[in-house]
Amino acid sequence: MSKKLSLFLVTDLIFMLLLLAFFFALPSKLFKSPTSFVIEASNGNLLSAAIASDGQWRFPVADSVPIKFIDCIIAFEDKRFYNHIGVDFLALSRAMKQNFKAKGVVSGGSTLSMQVIRLSRNKERTVWQKLLEIALAFRLELRYSKTEIINLYASNAPFGSNVVGLNAASWRYYGRDAKTLSWGEMATLAVLPNSPSLIHPGKNADRLIRKRNDLLDKLVKLNYIDQTTANLAKLEPIPGKPLPLPQNAPHLLNRFKAERSALKIETTKITSTLNESLQIKVNVILKRYNNRYRANDINNISALVLDAKTGTVVSYVGNIYQPDQAFLESHVDMIRAPRSPGSTLKPLLYSSMLNDGFILPHTLIADIPTQIAGYSPQNYDLGYDGAIAADKALSRSLNIPAVKMLQQYKYERFYDKLKKIGISTLSQPADHYGLSLILGGSEVTMWDLANTYLGMVRTLNHFNTYKGLYNVNDYNAASYIKDDIKESSDYQRNSHLDHGSIWATFNAMEEVMRPGDEGLWEQFSSSQRIAWKTGTSFGFRDAWAVGLTPNYVVCVWVGNADGEGRPGLVGIEAAAPVLFDIFRQLPNGKWFETPTTKLKKIKVCKQSGYKAGENCTDVLEELVPVAGEKTAVCPYHKMIHLDRSGSFRVTDQCESVTNMQHQSWFILPPAMEYYYKIKNSDYKTLPPFMAGCNQSGGNNVMELIYPKNGATVYIPLELDGSRGKIVLNVAHRNASSKIYWHIDNEFVTTTSNYHQLAVSPPPGKHTLTLVDENGERLVQVFTVLDKEKQRN
Repeated sequence: MSKKLSLFLVTDLIFMLLLLAFFFALPSKLFKSPTSFVIEASNGNLLSAAIASDGQWRFPVADSVPIKFIDCIIAFEDKRFYNHIGVDFLALSRAMKQNFKAKGVVSGGSTLSMQVIRLSRNKERTVWQKLLEIALAFRLELRYSKTEIINLYASNAPFGSNVVGLNAASWRYYGRDAKTLSWGEMATLAVLPNSPSLIHPGKNADRLIRKRNDLLDKLVKLNYIDQTTANLAKLEPIPGKPLPLPQNAPHLLNRFKAERSALKIETTKITSTLNESLQIKVNVILKRYNNRYRANDINNISALVLDAKTGTVVSYVGNIYQPDQAFLESHVDMIRAPRSPGSTLKPLLYSSMLNDGFILPHTLIADIPTQIAGYSPQNYDLGYDGAIAADKALSRSLNIPAVKMLQQYKYERFYDKLKKIGISTLSQPADHYGLSLILGGSEVTMWDLANTYLGMVRTLNHFNTYKGLYNVNDYNAASYIKDDIKESSDYQRNSHLDHGSIWATFNAMEEVMRPGDEGLWEQFSSSQRIAWKTGTSFGFRDAWAVGLTPNYVVCVWVGNADGEGRPGLVGIEAAAPVLFDIFRQLPNGKWFETPTTKLKKIKVCKQSGYKAGENCTDVLEELVPVAGEKTAVCPYHKMIHLDRSGSFRVTDQCESVTNMQHQSWFILPPAMEYYYKIKNSDYKTLPPFMAGCNQSGGNNVMELIYPKNGATVYIPLELDGSRGKIVLNVAHRNASSKIYWHIDNEFVTTTSNYHQLAVSPPPGKHTLTLVDENGERLVQVFTVLDKEKQRN
């Protein structure tokens, strides 16, 4: 092989290696510095931002750069930017001459492309580095467009102090988005990357003004602006001390930080679905109530507002933002914190029982003293109604009827239902929660709770949209990231809760009296129709209120993040007023449409709310969920036989059938009757049997209210240390009847009218025998716990 050919091959190889080196000279990601986490409102305005991990305010690369900044920076740094390919040789030669004459560096001659390279490399400024910047600037121009290069410069140029990038500088120095800056403000920022030390409060003001004004004059010469605009811009003040960035959604910002990886979002900036105006208003409302509640050492409050039409978050206030008072735990996002839900799950049980054919909307539910396997629920007012319609029990948030309903529905079934509709915090088996599940015995997050109700609202809203079918995605969690959310076309015939059951539930939830309005709100046609529910956890640790309309779901929590309970921390007093103040910021709209094809008109017994049977005399026709056809027939209306006068009950053993009157009678069990007749004056007790008639009513004339059969009771100690007593309570249909009390086959006493007895039996198992004057007997057992076991 000749020497010439070898030299040619070597030269060719060197050329190829240089070409490859040039091609791979730029890294795939030019800037690797950490960026600030930034959340924008749906309109693009800044809501919250966090400083980057290296202590710099550096926003991610913007999608676009304001034209004013482009004009300013090109006029100031690189007039021939659009006409060169990375290097302006005229500017470079001029700079070399100026530096030679001055015997120092007075002009750089660098193009914006070269400055982008220098910013990305952060190397010492030497002749060798300058030559390398020239080569890399060529490579930069081959990979990126002029617009992208401007964006890279604007996002990474230093603007003084710890501020990097135009957007961060605009917010730090002017408190506004860069798109809103004037010519004077933009010119001020444009000269800073060249001399970032000029932006120093109390220093360099004259030099900064002079540089800005020189740039404004250049803009006039280049015909970017006219002289009048320049003169007015010169009168504008320059920024002083850097401004704090907005912190209108700091908890959502932290949530985005935590979820960014799972969401597979590469950038640290998102445009959220939050409505900026509403977010600010909700912050103000919560701050006002927080100032009031802190007098009672209630330090934390949060609210979440979801748009039911779009399935998005429009306001997210995880807590009151108080960075200077960390001891108040304002950093804790209570929207994601598991807390006891109090009574807020009761509408879900009511709807589930309607959906599965266990009850009708007005079915009577027992409300009497109850003990189930040692569990004794109590109503908030410590009273009893005897029996109450299911919808009224829901609107009044009575605990005992709720437990009775869950006992009938089965807590295992309800547990599974809650998981299916979005409650994700049920980490223990169903048996761990038991019947306490309906009274706040589990933990939920505000996020799950609000999204569960959102699913119900969206299901009912879509009744006509999907022609009676169901969208499986209606129970998906709301999105807080702005995106083109497309409606799924995945429809099916069944859902977790049907249209009719949801509609009936929302109607029941609407009947609650609003706080402060004393029920008069119904008289005003302008008042917004809202279905809502409050909740209070055990120990007054959590106060809840959740409300909904066809357009919005609002959820409010009030309490202490550390779990400390406070007197007066109840849903109706602490959370409900906040809920309605938030709803006043939302536009009114129409109420839910009646899902007529998912309702069925059936005959219902007016007194009991059950499906009417043959003995029901007062019957109504009502629209109920279709599963209502499966419910039981009224068990409380029975046919009784009276004498000719109608004053006494009789049997065929003491009265001729031809002389009898046969009447339908509304008869509740004795314990239910005992309380029911106190609050319902129109309730008619059964007439007594005629003298000489052989009663065959069995034990249904008497019922032990406390203790229940098989119960374990505790006898407390008095203040002086002596052993206390328990009060045994019995209901008898005939209030004037006498009852003879026996404990362990020993006669104790006789009672009339009010059948109560205070006793102090020894520890162990006891048999209580009750006999009325007609010989009717009731025998039950109970166990008194030993005091040593009570201590343990």
